[in-house]
Amino acid sequence: MTVTRFAPSPNGPLHLGHAFSAIVAHDLAREARGRFLLRIEDIDGPRSRPELADEFRRDLEWLGLEWEEVPAQSTRLTTYDAAARNLLDRGLLYPCTCTRADIEALKPRLGSQGAIYPGTCKGSVVDPGKPAALRLDIDRAMAESGHLFWEDALAGQQVADPRGGGDVVIVRKDAPASYHLAATLDDAADGVTLVTRGADLFDATHIHRLLQELLGLPVPLWYHHGLLTDESGQKLAKRRGSPSLADRRRSGENGQALADALRSGEFPAGITLANS
Repeated sequence: MTVTRFAPSPNGPLHLGHAFSAIVAHDLAREARGRFLLRIEDIDGPRSRPELADEFRRDLEWLGLEWEEVPAQSTRLTTYDAAARNLLDRGLLYPCTCTRADIEALKPRLGSQGAIYPGTCKGSVVDPGKPAALRLDIDRAMAESGHLFWEDALAGQQVADPRGGGDVVIVRKDAPASYHLAATLDDAADGVTLVTRGADLFDATHIHRLLQELLGLPVPLWYHHGLLTDESGQKLAKRRGSPSLADRRRSGENGQALADALRSGEFPAGITLANS
């Protein structure tokens, strides 16, 4: 059975990009007579606002979508801790006290997901009094896992190449898990068979495939859809103040008509669909 999911974080209102992503996941599940899940990713510390989860549900209902809700991330902390402990005990994680400013000062290489960590703390004794993240030792992890592959429904079979992202954070200083660890564990626990998300997360899938292998998790199919972009060519984002679905809903706009327009490729003025 095809199982998809929409997994928003309650750190800001949903916008048209979220609507498009939810509709893609919803419709792929419906076409296959499968299940469409809603999962609230609420472990982003003080940025997570519980009241926004109710707004998300109203937004999805307004768009005419139907879903099954699964437990929020905040209920799964012991699972994240156990997985991190597993990797740490196997020597695959190491502590890192570097701040973002520390890393940027080193003028690191840039990848699709941002600055690539240069490995400053690898093999070093870090100050136990400083907050530390836990990073994945990519070289050791790849040596343990061997050659890996994954499949994208649009782009076809891919050779997993997580080295391009460097030693990524697995446990954040300010949260019980990184997106990489939490989303990978959650999708496995929820039985997700088709992971739908924006093309901007395509490269992150190399890391997720590696984590699946290291933790003995099932391997789904992926579907990386195009992104809605604004007049400047930037993807719609909460931090740039993209107009919210809640504002459109409260103004009396017809949500189901909007959803049908997005399905047919009819976007509001200034909005276009890009592949990356």
